[in-house]
Amino acid sequence: MAGEHYKRGFAIYLKVEKGLSSNTVEAYLDDVDKLFAFLDSAWPGLPIQSVKLEHLSTFINQIVEIGLSTASQARIISGIKGFFTYLLTENITQNDPSELLITPRLKRKLPDVLSVEEIDSIFQQIDMSKPEGQRNRAMLETLYSSGLRVSELIGLQTSHIYFDDGFLRVIGKGNKERLVPIGGEALKHISLYAHHVRVHIPIKQGFEGIFFLNKNGKKLSREMVFMVIKTLTAKAGIEKNVHPHTFRHSFATHLVEGGADLRAVQEMLGHESITTTEIYTHLDRNYLKEVIERFHPRS
Repeated sequence: MAGEHYKRGFAIYLKVEKGLSSNTVEAYLDDVDKLFAFLDSAWPGLPIQSVKLEHLSTFINQIVEIGLSTASQARIISGIKGFFTYLLTENITQNDPSELLITPRLKRKLPDVLSVEEIDSIFQQIDMSKPEGQRNRAMLETLYSSGLRVSELIGLQTSHIYFDDGFLRVIGKGNKERLVPIGGEALKHISLYAHHVRVHIPIKQGFEGIFFLNKNGKKLSREMVFMVIKTLTAKAGIEKNVHPHTFRHSFATHLVEGGADLRAVQEMLGHESITTTEIYTHLDRNYLKEVIERFHPRS
């Protein structure tokens, strides 16, 4: 098989047409490598145009037998499906043998979610008398108020904060932009940080547009945000596994539990699929039981 030729075309397709990150492209290419190695071993000389569902099913059975987790199986199948979609799009093949491949069902682990009281408790641990304290409060208020990913937070541009309109322009996965509303409390702390702290930081060349800066005038690292949250959580006596994404989970969960439309939450989070957002529909089971007992005619 002309594996390398097809892989080069697939890589360009993923980067240019799908706008995927380098890491995701590498993962997809690695999945295709596994498939080519298996096909070359089991059916030497088999043209890619002759690959059928039974060939792919045999490959999947092998990765199941060697003990790969369902998450790894699902990722590999996703990579293979993407590859054959590319081949079909480019008229390299006339059919897609991966179309009927069954992806294993993944168990969705519900993420830890902070209550409003726990979030307030974390905020109360911040020393607002220090410049970094004012920055950290603005940072965490932004995470919780707008549900940003940590990469979106540390990459936030000053020019992308629209104070008058109450929106942020966010650059998400695959360089996709979205407008996200931000609450008044978060904007208040953002403004305090901007006018009382950030203006006094000697900003290094190349970081002039970045809003949240470290004391050296450079962009914050993901690890820095993680450590700030871990330290504050420990001070608050909260034993949950809290990290930057926990604020995003909490933002989405509190919106959904408050009655927000799931598609609106999907738009704010920047999820391509509504099924990704549906994880936030988990409600307290005692509350659900109470609803059934109060409102169901058979209770």
